[in-house]
Amino acid sequence: MHSHLPPQPSVGRRRANDRQIINGILYVLVTGCQWRDMPKQYGFYVTAWRRLKRWSEEGVWDKILNSLIDDSYQNGHFSLEIVAIDSSFIEAKKGEKVSNIMDSKKEKE
Repeated sequence: MHSHLPPQPSVGRRRANDRQIINGILYVLVTGCQWRDMPKQYGFYVTAWRRLKRWSEEGVWDKILNSLIDDSYQNGHFSLEIVAIDSSFIEAKKGEKVSNIMDSKKEKE
């Protein structure tokens, strides 16, 4: 994964620990907590948020994901024959409560 991350700056202060910050980003994304509630063991939450934003804009996450997919294909751990995608879509009007949306959806069925 390190080959996909931007290099450390050659001038100025070094970037905060990549592994620590990535773990913090994953913690927030998996738990759904607010950035300011990210545990301090992962570094400063503003650093994690900025890194996620900057690397998203630079396509770093896409490169990492594509590399993981390619490696999995080559090692026989990934096949499109066993991939499933599932989603739900519920239209909501601004300010409408979720319980009202679910009730009206059930009535239509």
